[in-house]
Amino acid sequence: MGDDAYACQGSRRLERLTWPAFQAAAQTCGSTVVWPFGAFEQHGPHLPLGTDALFAEQILDQVLETFPQEAPIWRLPLQSIGFSPEHLGFPGTLSLPAELLIRSIETVGGQLAAAGFERLVLFNGHGGQIALLQVAARQLRAAHPSLGVLPCFLWSGPKGIGKLIEEPERSEGLHAGQVETSLMLQLNPELVGPKRTADGLGAQQPPQGWSLEGAVPNAWLTQDLSSSGVIGDPSQADGAQGEALQQRLVQGWSALFGSLLGSDWPPREPKPKRDQR
Repeated sequence: MGDDAYACQGSRRLERLTWPAFQAAAQTCGSTVVWPFGAFEQHGPHLPLGTDALFAEQILDQVLETFPQEAPIWRLPLQSIGFSPEHLGFPGTLSLPAELLIRSIETVGGQLAAAGFERLVLFNGHGGQIALLQVAARQLRAAHPSLGVLPCFLWSGPKGIGKLIEEPERSEGLHAGQVETSLMLQLNPELVGPKRTADGLGAQQPPQGWSLEGAVPNAWLTQDLSSSGVIGDPSQADGAQGEALQQRLVQGWSALFGSLLGSDWPPREPKPKRDQR
């Protein structure tokens, strides 16, 4: 095995490759790049500003460790500042304009397509930018049909996550509540502060028939619901639940990425048109 080929197989992180190794990776059959996205936003008085970014990066790295070295999957550096206007009412939140993030995805994705990569997965840990990444993915795919683009949300891919969370937290714990606090206790317990008070629950709700999220959602701002930045109850969080969440996330995403790597997606040949006679 030549030096370039060894370098290509020796790291999942594209920024650590030489340019010949990068070129070899791009030309590998089924070449897939995962770009983790987080956010830099308040998570109450007990969780760090980079909570979503930490989750996206650490879970992704654990998922990638489950694949053999020869698997054609690599990752980009973390995009740690995202689109978080709903949290700008609290100190510490940094948010990029939607247009800038979309433009960045289109630019980087276009360059990956030009290099020869076949797929780009946008691995997102921040719920407030799901729709934005979907728009960016659609525009990128339209501009570069040869590149499969998959915008994913950390918490909604693997099956069975909801079964690990009891009501009302499953429905009402929107931000920095029991779930995020439990996972942080598992991954980075030293970053969890002691002040874990419930907030944002039972606050003024949207008019009848409307909801904060779901079928008839609102563009809510955190200060509409909470004085602390928490929307949920982190007081019941514990490391055992965090461990269960971590295992379910890693196993679920490993299976999903394995399915993608074993597929021929996106289709390469256009489907024949039906005879309309």
